[in-house]
This record gives sequence, structure tokens and C-alpha cells, in this order.
Amino acid sequence: MATILIVEDDALLLDALSGQLAQLGYGVATAGSVADATALLQSQAVDGIILDLGLPGADGMELLHWTRAHIAGLPVLILTARDGVDDRVRGLNAGADDYLTKPFNMQELQARLQAMLRRARQPAFTQTSSAGPSSTTIGPLVLDHVAHAAALNGEPLELTLREWELLELLAHRCGEVVTRDDVLAAWRASPPEPGQPAAAPLNSNALEVYVHRLRKKLDASPLNIRNIRGLGYMLNRP
Repeated sequence: MATILIVEDDALLLDALSGQLAQLGYGVATAGSVADATALLQSQAVDGIILDLGLPGADGMELLHWTRAHIAGLPVLILTARDGVDDRVRGLNAGADDYLTKPFNMQELQARLQAMLRRARQPAFTQTSSAGPSSTTIGPLVLDHVAHAAALNGEPLELTLREWELLELLAHRCGEVVTRDDVLAAWRASPPEPGQPAAAPLNSNALEVYVHRLRKKLDASPLNIRNIRGLGYMLNRP
């Protein structure tokens, strides 16, 4: 079972969370400050973080930024009393995979944690498994996972970083539904596009823009990105 690092300075809540997760079969590591958490992450591997923001000495957002800079793809769930919309947006745009406010329901936390870990186990956009193929061919489309490049009908496709990441995930799961949350979670775990600030909005509206751009670039082929209402997107096999 996965090991979760809980970063929380409230001793009673930390003890309760640790006990609940241990009963569910998780391995648990704990830290009461950003400094303690950073030191632990440098010496021990974990599978996910539950992160409070109101920590002594340094704000939890500092740990989130450090984690995104040093441990790409490590899922982080913010658990905090800060319930303002601006706080949620700032946390998610900074790279958090989920955001839950206190007081909270333990069953909801468990469900969100499981979903976050499940998404993290999916192939990352920017990495190719050493055991996986170096290229993928779907009809007239060829993806070179090593060079992060694609060609359609033998002609190179001009793709931005986000367009490449989206196309790679759709191609990897060709014929299956890719949810919006899957795409956004993986985007948040990857570096910003060149020239874009780290806090550039990553939301459903931005995703729609990239899907529209990608559809236009595939327009001269039998490939089609379908909108699966209420779920996400699917790349149809030609």
C-alpha cells in the first residue's frame, strides 16, 4: 500500500489522521513543519502528501513549490482551513492535485486520496517508460516519445508543450475516455510551457482551448477527438 506524508502542526488532528490512514492500510510518515517535511522528503520516498497550509515558520505553499521543483509528479492534496476561492485557485495553480477544506469528512478525504493516487499511477505526460515503446503509430499519426515530436501523414506537427502532452495521453489511451481531471492533474505535475508563468491557469476552460487547437491540427486526417459529455475526451481509432 502507498505511503502518505501528512504535514500538519495540529497534534490531535495529525494523530487522528495517522491512525485512520494506518487502519486503511496506508504507510504513514508525519511532519509538523515545512523544514521537517523537506528533510523527510530528501531521505525517504513517499507516494503522496496531505498538506496543511497554516504551518509554523513557513507556509505550506513553500513546501508545495519545493516539491514541484524537486519531485516531479508527486501527488499533493491540500487540507486546510483556508476556504476562499482565491486560496483554492492559488493552491491548484501552484501544482496541488486536490484541495479539501477543514472541517472535512474522513470518507471524502479517503475517496479523494485514492483518486489522486490512481491518477498519479497513470503514465506521466513528460516521461516514457524504459519498458515502453519509443514511438506510437495510430493510422497516419506517429508519435516519437523520446523526441516529444509528432508527424501526421509524414509531415511534422507543430505542437506546443501542452498540446504534445495532451496528444500523447490521448494516443496512449486511444479508444478510451480520458477525463478532464486526468489531464489537469498531469498538467499540474509537469513544468509550465516556455514563456508561461508557473501560475498560468490550468482549468477546464484552458483544456477546451488546447483540445480545440489539437482538433484543428488533426483536421486533415481521419483522427477525431470526441467530447464525451460529462466525462472527458477520446481519440477515435481511424
